[in-house]
Amino acid sequence: MEWRVSDAPVGYDEALRVMDERAAAIAQGAAPELVWLIEHPPLYTAGTSAKPQDLVEARFPVHQTGRGGQFTYHGPGQRVAYAMLDLNRRKPDVRAYVAALEEWIIRTLADFNVRGERRDDRVGVWVQRPERGAGYEDKIAALGIRVRKWVTLHGIAINVEPELSHFSGIVPCGVSEQRYGVTSLADLGLPVSMAEVDMTLRSKFEEVFGATAKAAEPAAFDTIPAR
Repeated sequence: MEWRVSDAPVGYDEALRVMDERAAAIAQGAAPELVWLIEHPPLYTAGTSAKPQDLVEARFPVHQTGRGGQFTYHGPGQRVAYAMLDLNRRKPDVRAYVAALEEWIIRTLADFNVRGERRDDRVGVWVQRPERGAGYEDKIAALGIRVRKWVTLHGIAINVEPELSHFSGIVPCGVSEQRYGVTSLADLGLPVSMAEVDMTLRSKFEEVFGATAKAAEPAAFDTIPAR
């Protein structure tokens, strides 16, 4: 198992190339699993369910991608974690894997005293905002995956301190109701560094998915409920 952090922003096309090559090598048994922590320059990505009308204003480059989901934004101040894991060795269950990703995010946020929650009717991880009114919630993290030969691609994105106005060029993940917005750790009044987030992501990953030491056997994440 390899754990990699890129300090400089990585272009989206380059990230796709690296993911595709690594996933193919993992499927062939020629490379270890990889979790790659990166930031992107400002851009929008369109998942396989993206609707053209949800691109409100193409303020940044738009990339078509094979992951599930709709439109999302990536940019500086957002920690993207791409996970290339071999579900054949873990548990060949896509729903359970998605639930495990959500649990990874929720446990990470909890270390910063943020209560992230799942929603059955909306993807991602959400934070209640009662100060704005009853029923108001903001998304603080997104996820989108693709599975090829039971090896995962893409992963999660946690808003640490991105420019939140950049999300206005799209309808994030197709959720347009006014009571649902986007937030970040900084927006919640938590001045957390990217290094702190990275350390917490690694420790919580090991709780959910197993140790990241190269010789460790992968966990099957059976304890995480699928939904």
